[in-house]
Amino acid sequence: MKKLCIILYAVCIVFSAAAQRTVIHCGNLIDGKANDVQPQMTIVVEGNKIISIEKGFTKPGSSDKLIDLSKKTVLPGLVDMHVHLEGETNKDQNLQRFTLNDADIAFRSTVFAKKTLLAGFTTVRDLGGSGVNIALRNAINQGLVVGPRIFTAGKSIATTGGHADPTNGYRKDLMGDPGPKEGVVNGVEDARQAVRQRYKDGSDMIKITATGGVLSIAKDGSNPQFTGEELKAIIETAKDYNMHTAAHAHGAEGMKRAVLAGITTIEHGTKMTDEIMDLMIQKGTYFVPTISAGKFVAEQAKVPGYYHPLVVPKALEIGPQIQQTFAKAYKRGVKIAFGTDAGVFPHGDNGKEFTYMVEAGMPAMEAIKSATIVPAGILGISDKIGTLETGKFADIVATDENPLKNIKTMEKVSFVMREGVVYKP
Repeated sequence: MKKLCIILYAVCIVFSAAAQRTVIHCGNLIDGKANDVQPQMTIVVEGNKIISIEKGFTKPGSSDKLIDLSKKTVLPGLVDMHVHLEGETNKDQNLQRFTLNDADIAFRSTVFAKKTLLAGFTTVRDLGGSGVNIALRNAINQGLVVGPRIFTAGKSIATTGGHADPTNGYRKDLMGDPGPKEGVVNGVEDARQAVRQRYKDGSDMIKITATGGVLSIAKDGSNPQFTGEELKAIIETAKDYNMHTAAHAHGAEGMKRAVLAGITTIEHGTKMTDEIMDLMIQKGTYFVPTISAGKFVAEQAKVPGYYHPLVVPKALEIGPQIQQTFAKAYKRGVKIAFGTDAGVFPHGDNGKEFTYMVEAGMPAMEAIKSATIVPAGILGISDKIGTLETGKFADIVATDENPLKNIKTMEKVSFVMREGVVYKP
Protein backbone atom coordinates (compact mmCIF):
# COMPACT_ATOMS: atom_id res chain seq x y z
CA MET A 1 0.00 0.00 0.00
CA LYS A 2 2.82 2.37 0.92
CA LYS A 3 4.58 1.62 -2.40
CA LEU A 4 1.34 2.30 -4.33
CA CYS A 5 0.95 5.68 -2.59
CA ILE A 6 4.49 6.65 -3.52
CA ILE A 7 3.83 5.75 -7.17
CA LEU A 8 0.57 7.71 -7.24
CA TYR A 9 2.29 10.72 -5.63
CA ALA A 10 5.04 10.61 -8.26
CA VAL A 11 2.46 10.43 -11.06
CA CYS A 12 0.68 13.47 -9.63
CA ILE A 13 3.93 15.44 -9.54
CA VAL A 14 4.71 14.54 -13.17
CA PHE A 15 1.16 15.42 -14.27
CA SER A 16 1.30 18.72 -12.38
CA ALA A 17 4.65 19.66 -13.99
CA ALA A 18 3.39 18.74 -17.45
CA ALA A 19 0.22 20.77 -16.96
CA GLN A 20 1.97 23.88 -15.63
CA ARG A 21 1.28 26.91 -17.74
CA THR A 22 3.30 30.06 -18.26
CA VAL A 23 1.32 33.31 -18.32
CA ILE A 24 3.05 36.23 -20.03
CA HIS A 25 1.77 39.76 -19.46
CA CYS A 26 2.65 41.92 -22.49
CA GLY A 27 2.68 45.71 -22.28
CA ASN A 28 2.45 45.89 -26.07
CA LEU A 29 2.01 43.01 -28.48
CA ILE A 30 3.12 42.85 -32.12
CA ASP A 31 1.74 39.53 -33.33
CA GLY A 32 3.36 39.48 -36.80
CA LYS A 33 0.00 39.62 -38.61
CA ALA A 34 -1.69 42.91 -37.77
CA ASN A 35 -0.15 46.29 -38.50
CA ASP A 36 -1.25 47.67 -35.15
CA VAL A 37 0.31 47.25 -31.73
CA GLN A 38 -2.08 45.67 -29.22
CA PRO A 39 -1.73 47.07 -25.68
CA GLN A 40 -2.06 45.00 -22.50
CA MET A 41 -2.29 41.43 -23.77
CA THR A 42 -1.64 38.03 -22.24
CA ILE A 43 0.02 35.03 -23.89
CA VAL A 44 -0.52 31.65 -22.25
CA VAL A 45 2.08 28.97 -22.96
CA GLU A 46 1.88 25.28 -22.17
CA GLY A 47 4.80 23.02 -23.03
CA ASN A 48 6.37 24.38 -26.21
CA LYS A 49 3.27 26.01 -27.67
CA ILE A 50 1.00 28.99 -27.28
CA ILE A 51 -2.43 27.83 -26.07
CA SER A 52 -4.17 31.21 -25.94
CA ILE A 53 -3.76 34.94 -26.46
CA GLU A 54 -6.09 37.10 -24.39
CA LYS A 55 -6.92 40.79 -24.03
CA GLY A 56 -5.91 42.38 -20.74
CA PHE A 57 -3.66 40.93 -18.06
CA THR A 58 -5.08 37.50 -17.24
CA LYS A 59 -4.65 36.48 -13.61
CA PRO A 60 -2.42 33.39 -13.39
CA GLY A 61 -3.66 30.28 -11.62
CA SER A 62 -2.06 29.03 -8.43
CA SER A 63 0.18 26.61 -10.32
CA ASP A 64 0.96 28.96 -13.23
CA LYS A 65 4.25 30.72 -13.76
CA LEU A 66 3.94 34.46 -14.41
CA ILE A 67 6.38 36.35 -16.64
CA ASP A 68 5.86 40.08 -16.33
CA LEU A 69 6.63 41.86 -19.59
CA SER A 70 4.03 44.53 -18.89
CA LYS A 71 6.54 47.28 -19.61
CA LYS A 72 7.92 45.64 -22.76
CA THR A 73 6.89 45.19 -26.38
CA VAL A 74 6.47 41.51 -27.21
CA LEU A 75 7.04 40.07 -30.70
CA PRO A 76 7.34 36.68 -32.44
CA GLY A 77 10.79 35.09 -32.38
CA LEU A 78 12.89 36.62 -35.15
CA VAL A 79 14.26 34.84 -38.22
CA ASP A 80 17.59 35.65 -39.91
CA MET A 81 17.62 34.15 -43.40
CA HIS A 82 21.37 34.49 -43.96
CA VAL A 83 23.94 33.52 -41.33
CA HIS A 84 27.17 31.51 -41.21
CA LEU A 85 27.35 29.99 -37.73
CA GLU A 86 30.61 28.08 -38.25
CA GLY A 87 32.83 31.16 -38.10
CA GLU A 88 33.19 34.85 -37.42
CA THR A 89 35.18 37.64 -39.01
CA ASN A 90 38.76 38.17 -37.86
CA LYS A 91 42.07 39.18 -39.42
CA ASP A 92 43.39 35.59 -39.29
CA GLN A 93 40.44 33.96 -41.06
CA ASN A 94 42.44 32.90 -44.11
CA LEU A 95 45.10 31.26 -41.92
CA GLN A 96 42.42 29.48 -39.91
CA ARG A 97 41.32 27.59 -43.02
CA PHE A 98 44.54 25.59 -42.51
CA THR A 99 44.80 25.51 -38.71
CA LEU A 100 41.28 24.71 -37.47
CA ASN A 101 39.98 21.14 -37.36
CA ASP A 102 36.28 20.26 -37.65
CA ALA A 103 36.12 19.87 -33.88
CA ASP A 104 37.50 23.40 -33.42
CA ILE A 105 34.90 24.77 -35.82
CA ALA A 106 32.13 22.82 -34.08
CA PHE A 107 32.96 24.11 -30.59
CA ARG A 108 33.20 27.69 -31.84
CA SER A 109 29.90 27.37 -33.67
CA THR A 110 28.10 26.61 -30.40
CA VAL A 111 29.20 30.00 -29.04
CA PHE A 112 27.99 31.80 -32.16
CA ALA A 113 24.69 29.92 -32.07
CA LYS A 114 24.02 30.96 -28.49
CA LYS A 115 24.86 34.62 -29.24
CA THR A 116 22.41 34.52 -32.14
CA LEU A 117 19.60 33.11 -30.01
CA LEU A 118 20.19 35.64 -27.23
CA ALA A 119 19.92 38.41 -29.85
CA GLY A 120 16.32 37.29 -30.38
CA PHE A 121 16.75 35.11 -33.47
CA THR A 122 14.97 31.87 -32.66
CA THR A 123 15.28 30.56 -36.25
CA VAL A 124 18.06 31.03 -38.81
CA ARG A 125 19.03 29.85 -42.27
CA ASP A 126 22.72 28.90 -42.36
CA LEU A 127 23.89 29.50 -45.92
CA GLY A 128 27.08 27.56 -46.14
CA GLY A 129 30.08 26.27 -44.28
CA SER A 130 32.13 23.09 -44.04
CA GLY A 131 29.15 20.88 -43.22
CA VAL A 132 29.68 21.15 -39.47
CA ASN A 133 26.56 23.34 -39.55
CA ILE A 134 24.49 20.18 -40.14
CA ALA A 135 25.86 18.62 -36.93
CA LEU A 136 25.20 21.90 -35.10
CA ARG A 137 21.57 21.86 -36.24
CA ASN A 138 21.20 18.28 -35.04
CA ALA A 139 22.79 19.02 -31.67
CA ILE A 140 20.41 21.95 -31.10
CA ASN A 141 17.42 19.83 -32.14
CA GLN A 142 18.50 17.17 -29.64
CA GLY A 143 18.82 19.71 -26.83
CA LEU A 144 22.58 19.22 -26.49
CA VAL A 145 23.48 22.78 -27.48
CA VAL A 146 21.73 26.12 -26.97
CA GLY A 147 20.91 27.92 -30.20
CA PRO A 148 18.26 28.85 -32.73
CA ARG A 149 16.30 26.47 -34.93
CA ILE A 150 18.54 25.98 -37.97
CA PHE A 151 17.76 25.38 -41.63
CA THR A 152 21.09 24.72 -43.27
CA ALA A 153 22.52 24.48 -46.77
CA GLY A 154 25.48 22.45 -45.51
CA LYS A 155 28.16 23.32 -48.08
CA SER A 156 27.43 25.91 -50.76
CA ILE A 157 27.60 24.90 -54.42
CA ALA A 158 30.10 26.77 -56.63
CA THR A 159 31.95 26.38 -59.92
CA THR A 160 35.69 25.76 -60.24
CA GLY A 161 37.44 28.88 -58.93
CA GLY A 162 34.11 30.47 -58.10
CA HIS A 163 32.98 32.03 -54.84
CA ALA A 164 32.67 29.06 -52.39
CA ASP A 165 35.21 26.87 -54.17
CA PRO A 166 36.86 25.70 -50.90
CA THR A 167 40.36 25.65 -52.42
CA ASN A 168 40.51 29.24 -53.66
CA GLY A 169 43.82 30.82 -52.66
CA TYR A 170 45.54 27.49 -51.94
CA ARG A 171 48.97 26.49 -53.25
CA LYS A 172 48.72 24.44 -56.43
CA ASP A 173 49.81 21.24 -54.69
CA LEU A 174 47.01 21.70 -52.13
CA MET A 175 44.22 22.66 -54.52
CA GLY A 176 43.48 19.21 -55.88
CA ASP A 177 40.37 18.89 -58.04
CA PRO A 178 37.28 19.36 -55.85
CA GLY A 179 34.05 18.09 -57.38
CA PRO A 180 30.33 17.77 -56.60
CA LYS A 181 30.98 16.11 -53.22
CA GLU A 182 32.89 19.22 -52.13
CA GLY A 183 30.31 21.48 -53.76
CA VAL A 184 32.20 22.33 -56.96
CA VAL A 185 30.42 21.70 -60.27
CA ASN A 186 31.18 21.98 -63.96
CA GLY A 187 28.26 20.95 -66.13
CA VAL A 188 24.71 19.76 -65.74
CA GLU A 189 25.47 16.28 -64.39
CA ASP A 190 27.83 17.68 -61.76
CA ALA A 191 25.11 20.17 -60.80
CA ARG A 192 22.54 17.45 -60.22
CA GLN A 193 25.03 15.30 -58.32
CA ALA A 194 25.98 18.19 -56.03
CA VAL A 195 22.34 18.75 -55.04
CA ARG A 196 21.84 15.06 -54.37
CA GLN A 197 25.02 15.02 -52.27
CA ARG A 198 23.71 17.92 -50.19
CA TYR A 199 20.50 15.94 -49.66
CA LYS A 200 22.49 12.87 -48.66
CA ASP A 201 24.57 14.94 -46.23
CA GLY A 202 21.40 16.19 -44.53
CA SER A 203 21.05 19.74 -45.88
CA ASP A 204 17.65 21.41 -45.65
CA MET A 205 18.03 23.59 -48.72
CA ILE A 206 20.48 24.56 -51.47
CA LYS A 207 22.79 27.59 -51.63
CA ILE A 208 24.66 28.48 -54.81
CA THR A 209 27.12 31.26 -55.58
CA ALA A 210 25.71 32.65 -58.81
CA THR A 211 28.42 35.33 -59.07
CA GLY A 212 31.81 36.13 -57.66
CA GLY A 213 32.01 37.27 -54.06
CA VAL A 214 33.71 39.85 -51.89
CA LEU A 215 35.55 37.70 -49.37
CA SER A 216 36.75 34.89 -51.65
CA ILE A 217 40.40 34.98 -52.70
CA ALA A 218 39.59 35.81 -56.31
CA LYS A 219 39.83 38.95 -58.39
CA ASP A 220 36.26 39.43 -59.60
CA GLY A 221 33.34 39.83 -57.22
CA SER A 222 30.59 40.25 -59.80
CA ASN A 223 31.11 37.89 -62.75
CA PRO A 224 28.49 35.20 -63.52
CA GLN A 225 29.68 31.75 -62.46
CA PHE A 226 27.06 29.27 -63.68
CA THR A 227 25.49 28.69 -67.06
CA GLY A 228 21.73 28.86 -67.39
CA GLU A 229 21.62 25.10 -67.94
CA GLU A 230 23.58 24.42 -64.74
CA LEU A 231 21.31 26.70 -62.73
CA LYS A 232 18.19 25.07 -64.13
CA ALA A 233 19.56 21.62 -63.28
CA ILE A 234 20.34 22.66 -59.69
CA ILE A 235 16.95 24.27 -59.08
CA GLU A 236 14.95 21.48 -60.73
CA THR A 237 16.81 18.82 -58.75
CA ALA A 238 16.38 20.75 -55.51
CA LYS A 239 12.62 20.87 -56.13
CA ASP A 240 12.64 17.09 -56.60
CA TYR A 241 13.93 16.85 -53.03
CA ASN A 242 11.54 19.52 -51.67
CA MET A 243 14.37 21.96 -51.07
CA HIS A 244 14.20 25.68 -51.80
CA THR A 245 17.20 27.53 -53.23
CA ALA A 246 19.23 30.64 -52.43
CA ALA A 247 21.72 32.42 -54.68
CA HIS A 248 24.59 34.58 -53.52
CA ALA A 249 24.73 37.25 -56.24
CA HIS A 250 26.41 40.64 -56.62
CA GLY A 251 26.66 41.06 -60.40
CA ALA A 252 23.67 41.60 -62.68
CA GLU A 253 24.16 38.84 -65.28
CA GLY A 254 24.57 35.96 -62.81
CA MET A 255 21.67 37.32 -60.78
CA LYS A 256 19.42 37.49 -63.83
CA ARG A 257 20.29 33.92 -64.82
CA ALA A 258 19.40 32.70 -61.32
CA VAL A 259 16.05 34.51 -61.29
CA LEU A 260 15.14 33.20 -64.74
CA ALA A 261 16.04 29.67 -63.62
CA GLY A 262 13.59 29.93 -60.70
CA ILE A 263 15.74 30.65 -57.63
CA THR A 264 13.79 31.22 -54.40
CA THR A 265 15.93 34.01 -52.88
CA ILE A 266 18.63 36.38 -54.08
CA GLU A 267 21.25 37.20 -51.43
CA HIS A 268 23.03 40.60 -51.40
CA GLY A 269 21.83 41.66 -54.87
CA THR A 270 24.28 44.54 -55.00
CA LYS A 271 24.16 45.42 -58.71
CA MET A 272 20.52 44.53 -59.23
CA THR A 273 19.05 46.37 -62.23
CA ASP A 274 15.51 47.60 -62.85
CA GLU A 275 15.07 44.71 -65.29
CA ILE A 276 16.05 42.16 -62.63
CA MET A 277 13.78 43.78 -60.05
CA ASP A 278 10.85 43.50 -62.44
CA LEU A 279 11.73 39.86 -63.17
CA MET A 280 11.83 39.14 -59.42
CA ILE A 281 8.42 40.75 -58.95
CA GLN A 282 7.06 38.72 -61.86
CA LYS A 283 8.46 35.41 -60.58
CA GLY A 284 7.91 36.06 -56.86
CA THR A 285 11.62 35.91 -56.05
CA TYR A 286 12.61 37.20 -52.61
CA PHE A 287 15.49 39.60 -51.96
CA VAL A 288 17.63 39.05 -48.83
CA PRO A 289 19.71 42.26 -48.72
CA THR A 290 22.36 41.73 -45.95
CA ILE A 291 23.02 45.47 -45.52
CA SER A 292 24.90 44.80 -42.27
CA ALA A 293 27.57 42.76 -44.05
CA GLY A 294 28.01 45.38 -46.74
CA LYS A 295 28.58 48.14 -44.21
CA PHE A 296 30.95 46.04 -42.11
CA VAL A 297 33.23 44.89 -44.94
CA ALA A 298 33.42 48.41 -46.37
CA GLU A 299 34.68 49.71 -43.02
CA GLN A 300 37.07 46.82 -42.31
CA ALA A 301 38.58 47.12 -45.78
CA LYS A 302 40.06 50.42 -44.61
CA VAL A 303 41.97 48.63 -41.83
CA PRO A 304 45.45 47.67 -43.15
CA GLY A 305 45.96 43.92 -43.24
CA TYR A 306 42.45 42.93 -42.12
CA TYR A 307 41.53 41.43 -45.50
CA HIS A 308 43.56 39.75 -48.24
CA PRO A 309 44.76 42.25 -50.90
CA LEU A 310 42.39 40.72 -53.48
CA VAL A 311 39.43 41.30 -51.14
CA VAL A 312 40.04 44.97 -50.28
CA PRO A 313 39.04 46.62 -53.61
CA LYS A 314 35.92 44.43 -53.86
CA ALA A 315 34.85 45.30 -50.33
CA LEU A 316 35.36 49.02 -50.95
CA GLU A 317 33.35 48.85 -54.19
CA ILE A 318 30.50 46.51 -53.30
CA GLY A 319 29.95 47.08 -49.57
CA PRO A 320 28.62 50.66 -49.72
CA GLN A 321 26.11 49.87 -52.50
CA ILE A 322 23.88 47.30 -50.79
CA GLN A 323 21.74 49.68 -48.73
CA GLN A 324 21.03 51.82 -51.81
CA THR A 325 20.05 48.74 -53.82
CA PHE A 326 17.74 47.62 -51.03
CA ALA A 327 16.03 51.03 -50.93
CA LYS A 328 15.42 50.95 -54.67
CA ALA A 329 14.21 47.33 -54.71
CA TYR A 330 11.82 47.89 -51.80
CA LYS A 331 10.30 50.98 -53.38
CA ARG A 332 9.87 49.11 -56.68
CA GLY A 333 7.94 46.31 -54.97
CA VAL A 334 10.43 43.44 -54.71
CA LYS A 335 9.54 41.04 -51.89
CA ILE A 336 11.99 41.37 -48.98
CA ALA A 337 13.12 38.75 -46.47
CA PHE A 338 15.35 39.69 -43.53
CA GLY A 339 18.94 38.45 -43.66
CA THR A 340 22.26 39.79 -42.40
CA ASP A 341 25.19 37.52 -43.40
CA ALA A 342 26.22 37.29 -39.74
CA GLY A 343 29.66 35.74 -39.48
CA VAL A 344 30.92 38.27 -42.01
CA PHE A 345 30.37 40.61 -39.04
CA PRO A 346 30.14 39.59 -35.34
CA HIS A 347 27.30 37.24 -34.40
CA GLY A 348 24.76 38.80 -32.07
CA ASP A 349 24.72 42.12 -33.93
CA ASN A 350 22.02 40.84 -36.31
CA GLY A 351 19.44 43.34 -35.01
CA LYS A 352 21.29 46.27 -36.59
CA GLU A 353 19.81 45.21 -39.92
CA PHE A 354 16.41 46.55 -38.77
CA THR A 355 17.91 50.00 -38.28
CA TYR A 356 19.54 49.96 -41.72
CA MET A 357 16.30 48.83 -43.39
CA VAL A 358 14.27 51.59 -41.77
CA GLU A 359 16.97 54.14 -42.62
CA ALA A 360 16.55 53.11 -46.27
CA GLY A 361 12.80 53.75 -46.24
CA MET A 362 11.09 50.54 -45.09
CA PRO A 363 8.47 51.12 -42.36
CA ALA A 364 9.37 49.48 -39.05
CA MET A 365 6.39 47.12 -39.08
CA GLU A 366 7.29 45.85 -42.55
CA ALA A 367 10.88 45.32 -41.43
CA ILE A 368 9.60 43.27 -38.48
CA LYS A 369 7.33 41.20 -40.75
CA SER A 370 10.29 40.58 -43.07
CA ALA A 371 11.93 38.83 -40.09
CA THR A 372 8.87 36.92 -38.88
CA ILE A 373 5.90 35.98 -41.06
CA VAL A 374 7.73 36.35 -44.40
CA PRO A 375 10.64 33.93 -43.75
CA ALA A 376 8.30 31.45 -42.08
CA GLY A 377 6.53 31.19 -45.42
CA ILE A 378 9.75 30.73 -47.40
CA LEU A 379 10.88 27.98 -45.01
CA GLY A 380 7.50 26.27 -45.25
CA ILE A 381 6.75 26.42 -41.53
CA SER A 382 4.10 29.14 -41.32
CA ASP A 383 2.01 26.74 -39.26
CA LYS A 384 4.72 26.65 -36.58
CA ILE A 385 6.44 30.07 -36.38
CA GLY A 386 6.35 33.63 -37.71
CA THR A 387 3.35 34.94 -35.78
CA LEU A 388 2.06 34.80 -32.24
CA GLU A 389 -1.01 32.60 -32.55
CA THR A 390 -2.67 29.78 -30.67
CA GLY A 391 -1.14 26.43 -31.62
CA LYS A 392 2.20 27.78 -32.80
CA PHE A 393 5.57 27.34 -31.10
CA ALA A 394 6.15 29.66 -28.18
CA ASP A 395 8.98 31.57 -29.88
CA ILE A 396 8.68 34.94 -28.16
CA VAL A 397 10.99 37.95 -27.76
CA ALA A 398 10.58 41.33 -26.13
CA THR A 399 12.16 44.77 -26.44
CA ASP A 400 12.42 47.57 -23.89
CA GLU A 401 10.81 50.10 -26.21
CA ASN A 402 8.18 50.06 -28.92
CA PRO A 403 10.16 49.38 -32.14
CA LEU A 404 7.62 51.31 -34.19
CA LYS A 405 8.75 54.41 -32.32
CA ASN A 406 12.44 53.50 -31.92
CA ILE A 407 13.66 50.76 -34.26
CA LYS A 408 17.06 50.68 -32.55
CA THR A 409 15.48 48.81 -29.65
CA MET A 410 15.56 45.74 -31.94
CA GLU A 411 19.35 45.79 -31.67
CA LYS A 412 19.16 44.59 -28.06
CA VAL A 413 16.19 42.44 -27.13
CA SER A 414 15.57 41.99 -23.41
CA PHE A 415 13.71 38.65 -23.36
CA VAL A 416 14.00 35.46 -25.43
CA MET A 417 11.87 32.32 -25.29
CA ARG A 418 12.17 29.48 -27.80
CA GLU A 419 9.61 26.70 -27.77
CA GLY A 420 8.49 27.63 -24.27
CA VAL A 421 11.98 27.70 -22.74
CA VAL A 422 13.30 31.04 -21.50
CA TYR A 423 16.91 31.69 -22.54
CA LYS A 424 17.10 35.39 -21.75
CA PRO A 425 14.94 36.32 -18.77
